[in-house]
Amino acid sequence: MIIIGLTGSIGMGKSTTAEMFEAMGIPVNSADAVVHQLYEGEAAPLIEEAFPGTAPDGVVDRRLLSEQLMAAPDGFARLEAIIHPLVRAREQEFIARARSRGEPMVVLDIPLLFETGAADRVDRIVVVSCAPEIQRERVLARAGMTEAKFAAILSRQTPDADKRQRADYVIDTGNGIDAARQQVADIVEELKGSKQRSRQDA
Repeated sequence: MIIIGLTGSIGMGKSTTAEMFEAMGIPVNSADAVVHQLYEGEAAPLIEEAFPGTAPDGVVDRRLLSEQLMAAPDGFARLEAIIHPLVRAREQEFIARARSRGEPMVVLDIPLLFETGAADRVDRIVVVSCAPEIQRERVLARAGMTEAKFAAILSRQTPDADKRQRADYVIDTGNGIDAARQQVADIVEELKGSKQRSRQDA
């Protein structure tokens, strides 16, 4: 089974690209979606203990947590120490289920693929990218986003140019949905072909 690592900086269109893989029948495990589930479940009491007042009703309030982290960025390491092992466990469960079904490939949608060392756990890396001006326009159009917040997020992410250099495939989302969808289809077709050749050579 080929494990594809899908990543991209904020505003590059990674989530939309993940949906394109899913639409082609490729199972996708979204690290962001897992974090949302954890914030509403087992991680909430742990985060409340580490960041008092951020989970007042047993569910993490992302706005309150974000405010604390913006005020004291050293808290990111504490948060990651709580969240990353839980996310990794869910990821392993997802992969095990996919293997048992005989899936030819899966996608791990991981925003911090390089930053967390997850690149070592995948067979192919797909980086979603676009021009900086398009990225900026997309991100600043989001509700509650500010220049300071955008800068803080970018400071914690591997630069886009570095990600592109380390990628096996780069999907440019700056040319519209249809162009991006075609790029996804081409990648899936190529990987299916390489898997078929591997079986024939075995």
